[in-house]
Amino acid sequence: MKDVISAQGAGNEALISKASFVGFVRKYAMFVALIFIAILFEFLTDGVLLAPMNVSKLIMQNSYILILAVGMLPCILTGDIDLSVGSVLAVVGAIAATMIVQQGFSVPVTVAACLAFGLLVGAWQGFWIAFVRVPSFIVTLAGMLIFRGMTMVILDGNTLSPFPDSYQFIAQKFLVDIPLFAAIPMSTMIVGVLVAVFAAYMFIHNYNQKVKYGIPAGSRTMLFVKVAVVVAVTIFAAYWFTQFKGLPIILILLAALIAIYSFVCNRMVIGRHIYALGGNENAARLSGIKTKWVRFLVFVNMGLMAAVAGLVFSARLNCAAPSAGVSFELDAIAACYIGGASATGGIGTIVGAVVGGLVMGTLNNGMSILGIGIDWQQMIKGLVLLAAVAFDIYNQSKK
Repeated sequence: MKDVISAQGAGNEALISKASFVGFVRKYAMFVALIFIAILFEFLTDGVLLAPMNVSKLIMQNSYILILAVGMLPCILTGDIDLSVGSVLAVVGAIAATMIVQQGFSVPVTVAACLAFGLLVGAWQGFWIAFVRVPSFIVTLAGMLIFRGMTMVILDGNTLSPFPDSYQFIAQKFLVDIPLFAAIPMSTMIVGVLVAVFAAYMFIHNYNQKVKYGIPAGSRTMLFVKVAVVVAVTIFAAYWFTQFKGLPIILILLAALIAIYSFVCNRMVIGRHIYALGGNENAARLSGIKTKWVRFLVFVNMGLMAAVAGLVFSARLNCAAPSAGVSFELDAIAACYIGGASATGGIGTIVGAVVGGLVMGTLNNGMSILGIGIDWQQMIKGLVLLAAVAFDIYNQSKK
C-alpha cells in the first residue's frame, strides 16, 4: 500500500514538474527566442551584432517602435487595433519641424504642443470607437489616411531640418552628456547597480506578498535564481554600455515607460479593467466596469505614445519628412503579437511587447549587417509573426 501511495506521489510530482516546465516555456518563450537570435547573429556577424556600439545603436534605432508597442499593447488587450500610429508619428514630426525650424518656437513649447496634439488625436479616434461603436480597424484606417495627408499638407512635400541640439538630446545623446552626470565617475555603472538592487527588491517583495496572501509563488530556489539572473544581466549590461559611450538617454525613457505601464497594467484598477474588457466585454460591463470609457482612455493613451514616438523619431533623424513612419504601425502590432499578446484580446504584457520589438529589431539589424536585402527581411519578419501567432493559438488550444 505504501509503495502504491509513493508511486502516486512520485507521479503527481512528475506531472507538477511537467506542468511547471510547460508554463515556463509558454511564459518565457520569446525571451529564449531573443537570446537564441542574438547568439545566432553574433556568430554569423563575427561579433558585430553585440558589440557595445552596435547594441547602443540597436536600441536607439528601435526606440520609437518600442514606444509604439508600449502604447499599442493596451489597444490589443481590449481586442482593438490602431493602424494610424505611423501617420500620427509623421504628422507630429511635421508639426514639430514647422514650429521650430520655420516659426522659431522654443523646444519646450513645441514638445508640449505635440503631446497635446497626440492626446487630441487619441480622443478623436477613441470617441468614434468607444461611443459611436465604429470598429477600431475602420476608424484608425481612416486616421491613417487623414494624418498622412495632413503630414503632406503641412510639409508641402518637403523635408524640414535641422533641429536644434536640445531637441535631439533625448534621441541621440548619452548619460555622460548630461552636465551633472558627466562629473560622476562610472555614472552608467552606478545607475546599473541601482536598477539591479531595485529589481531584486521588487522580485522579493512580490514573492513575499504572494506567500502572505496564500497565492502560489513557486519555490525560494527559483526566486533566488531569477534574482541572480536579473542582477547579473543588469550589471553586465551597464558594464557593456560603458565600453562605448555609456547609457543612452532614450534607454532611460524606455525603462521608465516600461516600469510605469507594467505597474498600471498589473497593479492598478484601470489595468485590471483593460484585461477584463479584452477577456469578456459583456461580463466586464455587467460587473460594473465602464467599458466605453476604458476603451476611450486606451486610445487617448495610444495617441500620446504616438506623439512621443514622433518626437523621438524626428529627433533621431534630425528632420521631418512626408514618408516618415510608413509601416511603423505594422511593426508595433507585430511586436505585441510576437511578445505573446493574443489576437482575441485579454492576454499580453508590456515586457512581452518590448521583447517582441527587440526580436524584430535584432532580426533587422542582424540581417542588415549580413547584407540581406529588404525583400528577404520582410519575408522573414512575416514568417516570424505568423509563427508567433500560431504558437499563441496552439497554447490556447492546450489550456
